[in-house]
Amino acid sequence: MAENTKQYRLIVTIQGGLDTLFQNEPNVFVAGDLFWYPVEGNNLNRRAPDVMVVFGRPKGDRGSYLQWQEGNIPPQVVFEILSPSNTAKEMIAKYKFYDRYGVEEYYIYDPETTELSGWLRSENELAEIPQMINWISPRLGIRFELSDGELQIYRPDGQKFLTYLELAQQREQAQIIAEQERQRAERERQRAEQAETQLEALRALLHDRGINPDEV
Repeated sequence: MAENTKQYRLIVTIQGGLDTLFQNEPNVFVAGDLFWYPVEGNNLNRRAPDVMVVFGRPKGDRGSYLQWQEGNIPPQVVFEILSPSNTAKEMIAKYKFYDRYGVEEYYIYDPETTELSGWLRSENELAEIPQMINWISPRLGIRFELSDGELQIYRPDGQKFLTYLELAQQREQAQIIAEQERQRAERERQRAEQAETQLEALRALLHDRGINPDEV
């Protein structure tokens, strides 16, 4: 579980951003803080990545990810957002677990130091990615940046992963713009109706005076 607001916000933002990115892909499963059991019969051998993505498995709620019930498909992409209590020993153990059980991409971000690290499977092991700034995930297509000491993730279409607050502000702004456009369209309609009424009144006046308005 998240230990502070910054860590929780990042986990939710990444999980929500990936859910949105793959919302139209029925066989991409995205989860946050869900226990993954890779080996049947071994309930102690488990990890709960902050965010994980599994290609080839259907969306849907789960109490845990039991790999032997999921076509033996491991999560291909895993994210960990560090908290102050994470130790080097713990992170080494996580790396070994993800390396052993087939994770293809592994990303770590430390909100306190703003250090971003990543590993990509190469020749059957996770190898460190030399440069994470502007790195594009082969599986996800997302791009990583650090801006003003904050992790920023961008979709393939260039849109940034947004927090719930940013999404709410974006929706509110869109509603304001939509209402302004509605009001503008209504004013245009009223002006058009007024002009038509004035034109009809002028035509009637010309008829009353024996003038064919179409010949004027």
